Amino acid sequence: MSTHFYKYHGAGNDFIIIDNRNNIFKKNAHQLIKKLCHRQFGIGADGLMLLESHNSLDFNMIYYNSNGLEGTMCGNGGRCIVAFAKSLNLISDLTNFNASDGPHQAKVDGEIIFLKMSDVTEIKELEDGYFVNTGSPHFVIKTEFPYKLDINNKGREIRYQKRFMPDGANINFISEKNNIIEIATYERGVETETLSCGTGSVASAVATTFNNDDGHYVYEINAKGGKLQVSFEKTNNTYSNIWLSGPAVKVYEGYF
Repeated sequence: MSTHFYKYHGAGNDFIIIDNRNNIFKKNAHQLIKKLCHRQFGIGADGLMLLESHNSLDFNMIYYNSNGLEGTMCGNGGRCIVAFAKSLNLISDLTNFNASDGPHQAKVDGEIIFLKMSDVTEIKELEDGYFVNTGSPHFVIKTEFPYKLDINNKGREIRYQKRFMPDGANINFISEKNNIIEIATYERGVETETLSCGTGSVASAVATTFNNDDGHYVYEINAKGGKLQVSFEKTNNTYSNIWLSGPAVKVYEGYF
């Protein structure tokens, strides 16, 4: 029996999405997920998501990295699955859904999806950067020209350092000027550079304001795959009312 899939991307961060409300796809199919996400031998994607029913919210999002294993919160994935749910007429322009880190609110405005992220309370300033938990663990390093770096080699080297074990961390290289952040991210689970990262964009914006006064902040995020925006409120190094926004676009659909 063939399975209907949909391919979406959020600023170049791409995903396979399956409507699994009828439990047609087995959740423990780790090798199949890895094969489907393979760029040369499968459909090709940074991850795969299942849209499933939820007993009190509009739907449940289950996210797998391209290594076939279930992952933590994915911001761009969350925005893409909201766009997918909208295409199924499952939601209106406002929705509440569940993900690995709990409930999320989202708003649809054409191709632009606004996703409310979980509050950030875990942030540490280290000697060479900032560790931030945005639903996924991130390490943010400030550098002058992130696009000129060998992200795969540098990111892989840091991602596996003992200080981030056992779970590891996503590694973000950023520069910031006039509330515009340039970012390049090495993602764990994908184990390569991705064209954008939603939770990494949030982590980078939060880290940028670590030594700033409390207040409302808005940052434009320039990733290699496109532009995102992050806004939030900072109060005593707690970050709330965090919104990640940007395009979420259907690429194509098919069967496997």
